[in-house]
Amino acid sequence: MNSTSERERQLNGTCAGSVDMELFLHYSLIPSLCIILILSFLQRRQHCRQRDDTSYLLGNHFGIVIPLDFVGTFSNRWSYGIAFGATANKVMFLFSEGYQPLQVPQWAQAFVLLIGGVEVGLSHFPFFACLSSEFQLVSSILGFSYSLIWFAVTVLHIAQCPHGRFLGRYEAIMFSWPSLLCLSFLLGRFLHMFVKCLRVHLGWELPMEEKPFLEPHQAEHVKQLLRKPSLQEGKKSWFQTRIYEWDPCFQFPSRMIGTVVLAFICLYLFIVIEFCMFVYVRDKLDVFEGELESYIASMNQTGTLTPVILQVKELINSSKGVWVVTILPASLTCVTYLFHILACYRKHMKRLWAGNKHFLPLKFHSPSSSESVVAIARYSGWQIAYILWGYLIIHVVQSLFGMVIMYSLVLPVIHNQGLEMLHRLGISILTISIVLGLMIMQVWIASSFFLQPKMGTADKQKPLALNNRKAFHNFNYFLFFYNVLLGLGACLSRLLISCILGTWMIARIDRTIMQHGYEGADMGFGAWIGMLYVDHHHTNPVLVSFCHILITGHRERKLQQAIKYGHLNQLAGPCISTRSRTRWLLLQTLINNPKLAMLRKSKPGHGSREFIQILPMCSESWH
Repeated sequence: MNSTSERERQLNGTCAGSVDMELFLHYSLIPSLCIILILSFLQRRQHCRQRDDTSYLLGNHFGIVIPLDFVGTFSNRWSYGIAFGATANKVMFLFSEGYQPLQVPQWAQAFVLLIGGVEVGLSHFPFFACLSSEFQLVSSILGFSYSLIWFAVTVLHIAQCPHGRFLGRYEAIMFSWPSLLCLSFLLGRFLHMFVKCLRVHLGWELPMEEKPFLEPHQAEHVKQLLRKPSLQEGKKSWFQTRIYEWDPCFQFPSRMIGTVVLAFICLYLFIVIEFCMFVYVRDKLDVFEGELESYIASMNQTGTLTPVILQVKELINSSKGVWVVTILPASLTCVTYLFHILACYRKHMKRLWAGNKHFLPLKFHSPSSSESVVAIARYSGWQIAYILWGYLIIHVVQSLFGMVIMYSLVLPVIHNQGLEMLHRLGISILTISIVLGLMIMQVWIASSFFLQPKMGTADKQKPLALNNRKAFHNFNYFLFFYNVLLGLGACLSRLLISCILGTWMIARIDRTIMQHGYEGADMGFGAWIGMLYVDHHHTNPVLVSFCHILITGHRERKLQQAIKYGHLNQLAGPCISTRSRTRWLLLQTLINNPKLAMLRKSKPGHGSREFIQILPMCSESWH
């Protein structure tokens, strides 16, 4: 009996468990700050401060902890992506403005959202910091412990309140399983790091090599540029030519992988939330229909429904069915956009590496450096927001088109008006065909009678030279008045096509929806271009290879000098001071040049004469 009442309270939305996730988010800042302080203490600073500085007592400890290198990181890409996926629930709360840690006036909501974003980022900071830390033994323990806390608290919250008021049973599981899956992956990743570092510490495995300055795929790209292009290329499959072709010389950075993973999870959560709202609205509409029918029955003694009520019920039922049916195509459209954005990123980066900027608008050929740096921070968040808003707008537009199809094709057939519908549809198709036919006929007449013949047999089209000018002027005069009427329909079609393409491409941040000359007003496209330029300037394989050659050459020269003096150190002994090495070099110089000994100033009491007499014997033994 108690379990039944508890289940009913959960379904009614009155379940109150012992774990408040929003309150736990606040308290999670305490272990998060502790982990950050520990990693910061282990992190060494490159430049030590002066002795008169108050922080000199700290030595070179407390360096800046980097959660993720947003420019040019190609290692642990999927680990960082899964870490981003673990923040999806909190990102959705921020997106819906449902998470507000402070109660402030309406004009200060932007500052509240900023504080909320900083708090969410700080609470999930240890995931990224422990993955990127150089001290993997300590960071793996800290990361595993912090991930285990989040996993245990989330599981406890789901176990206490698994049901909800919108989807009913197991609503909490539908919302939280992506985060649990990401946390499980992080637990396994930190455990793998700990075991590997422990084996290295015990001497069972060799230590990991230092992170290379030049990535292997970048080196392969430069080698591919230096090779001669092969004359015979292998035949590509349909998937490679139409959808995607894998390139071993290119890798997406961690930022792009994390953005796509987080966008997928946020899109799933957004669809679930939208479906919950649909269920809520559907229940309200069902109650409204019942009250409306009871009201009509009370007013009408016969109990028959009027045509208006039937039309309202038909509209409600059609809209509910269309809304459910269009969820799948709208979600598939946004999913394909995410994959297409990755393909466009690779295509645009390769064009920039080759020095090709013609695919960009002219005003974006030399973007501002400061705006590009800001764009690298904006892009990931804006891309997720564009995908979510794009899904909602695409879903609404597809639902409107679905309602048009329902009322123009489906409902007439249901109401036994199929012949009348076909008659109207045939007249509409015939009218549009005649209009298009007349437009095509104008082009055919102009090509056949009002252009001079081709100058050569190899020409693809006739030259732009008028022929039959008198007939041409009469042709233009009489069609002038018809084209005025035709322009009305062309103007409406232009508006309709612009609306369709604009709403269909709203989620595509890699392509502007503004017309030529107004691309700068598209802030999302500007963020995309700025991000491309930052990656181009910092991850260009040719530039990175050149810097790698300079660094390698500098290290080799230093190593050669060390080997040169190291040989002398081996002759002199295991522990030689600078003064002893200088005296040894002086002795070697005087042995090879005995005449220089006569020119040296001698001091009394140091036995300079005996030293001059010894030099010939030393030179003989040396040679």
